[in-house]
Amino acid sequence: MKDYVEFFDGRKMPIIGLGTWQATNPEELETAIDEALKAGYRHFDTAYMYQNEAQLGNVLKRWLDAGKVKREELFIVTKLPMIGMRPEHVGHFLKTSLKSLQLDFVDLYLVHATIGFAYVDDNTLMPMKDGKIQLDMTTSLENVWKSMEEQVDKGLTKSIGISNFAIPQIERILKIARIHPANIQVELNASFQQRELQAFCKKNNITVCAYGPIGSPGRKQLYESRGAKFDAPVLMDDPVVVNIAKKNNRTPAQILLHFLARSGIVAIPKSTNPERLKKNLQIFDFDLDSEDVKALEQLDKGEAGRTFGFSVFPGVTEHPEYPVYTK
Repeated sequence: MKDYVEFFDGRKMPIIGLGTWQATNPEELETAIDEALKAGYRHFDTAYMYQNEAQLGNVLKRWLDAGKVKREELFIVTKLPMIGMRPEHVGHFLKTSLKSLQLDFVDLYLVHATIGFAYVDDNTLMPMKDGKIQLDMTTSLENVWKSMEEQVDKGLTKSIGISNFAIPQIERILKIARIHPANIQVELNASFQQRELQAFCKKNNITVCAYGPIGSPGRKQLYESRGAKFDAPVLMDDPVVVNIAKKNNRTPAQILLHFLARSGIVAIPKSTNPERLKKNLQIFDFDLDSEDVKALEQLDKGEAGRTFGFSVFPGVTEHPEYPVYTK
């Protein structure tokens, strides 16, 4: 089993990375990133929307300045925010992210979502009016993609990709792309295996990165704070996962991450616990037997397994590019 995936142009992306969504305590996050680097992580995922790029940048600069890691050993991912979903804003937000990250380029820049929000200023990430997100109804995914391509030309990012796109939206990008999408980041785990999307991406040479790869159990508080329900079962507590973990003398998280990696799916679990950070990276020294694999495959709930949604942003379903995942 490989510990990386390869892009269409031969560039390699580590198959396990550290996710940083919901990591909002600056000191805690910097400590976690430092521990992750010590454990061997070289792939780090952030986004302008997460408001934590500066913390990642601070730690990376310390390691780079001390010569403890080389820039070419790192794989850094960040994302274009929804308030930047216009061609003229793509470069602005990437440069702003690079300044926070204290880097000259990122390895992968993603369009975070298909929906454009109104632009008020750089700090108003969710512009609200009358209890709803102020939307930019003029979003053109094709024009945004052309501007993404320009960032590669300028050397500000090595590769570009997409996130939270439905298949028809990906098809539109492929039709006009001068530079191929290298990667798509979506919710994907044992209970939501996205088999149709996986097959589509394999056919079109797009690598897949899973967010929520172990079920993202920490979301309940966030969703409820925004008035949205979150009652999904905890995937790591599933009896099938627990039993397979015991059988293989592994943690449930290791089983779930190994299950994805064996299919060439990149995973970016988030953790600030040093011991869990280490264990999440230790998934390459064992194999699941066919019985275990079959049991995990049977956990797939199809579309019913989707637990991430844009419903936490009031009013977004009115946007013309609101992604429709089901036919």
